[in-house]
Amino acid sequence: MTTTTSRAATWRAPADPTRNNARAAGIFYLITFISSIPALVLISPVLNDADYIVSAGQDNRVLWGCFFDLVNAVAAVATAVAVYPVVKRQNGSLALGFVTSRMFEAAVIVTGVVSLLAVVTLRQDLAGATGADAAALTTTGQALVTVRDWTFLFGPGFMAPVNAILFGTLLYKSGLVPRALPMMGFVGAPLLLTANLFVFFGHNSQTSAWTMLATLPVAAWELSVGFYMTVKGFKPSPITSATD
Repeated sequence: MTTTTSRAATWRAPADPTRNNARAAGIFYLITFISSIPALVLISPVLNDADYIVSAGQDNRVLWGCFFDLVNAVAAVATAVAVYPVVKRQNGSLALGFVTSRMFEAAVIVTGVVSLLAVVTLRQDLAGATGADAAALTTTGQALVTVRDWTFLFGPGFMAPVNAILFGTLLYKSGLVPRALPMMGFVGAPLLLTANLFVFFGHNSQTSAWTMLATLPVAAWELSVGFYMTVKGFKPSPITSATD
């Protein structure tokens, strides 16, 4: 009796083999939020000042903004890589598609970062330009900022709905999280995609009220699933106990 009682007292439920994957993905999702907001604030001088490249500049501020954007890009890929070993058991094609879409988004973000870094470098190297040289430099700087604006549309803009559909479908069908969470993504994805198509065809801007409102459901979905995976992990599901 004593031996049986002792064994019962020392027994522990088997650890969830997917807990680390969920926690890592959740943390990386939260990092994308933590890094993207200050990044947008810090790079605002170069985005909003058409003459930034020939002005006194705020290069350190812009460089920090670019750094946070790079963190955002790396964290975006990490979210998909962290959950891939689990969600591929539900649907390998969708899981691979999610990793690919995150990689594409990150690559486009980095392209935008490089364009802003080029503005900073040109401002530093060609400081003091006057006349025609200053005019040409201003045009070049505006062109590089325009590249960054387009990367923002094609990266976080168009890929966020795609990510919501891919990852949301995997989570909804597997039951790894409460189904209300991916439903937010399913509702928000077509709204944001439509808003960004209007931006693409010049009917409104990326900072218009309609576009900003359209981002809220997808942002709520990403933030909610990030918190849930960080705190709760995955719900019990046939794929959490499956082995590769």
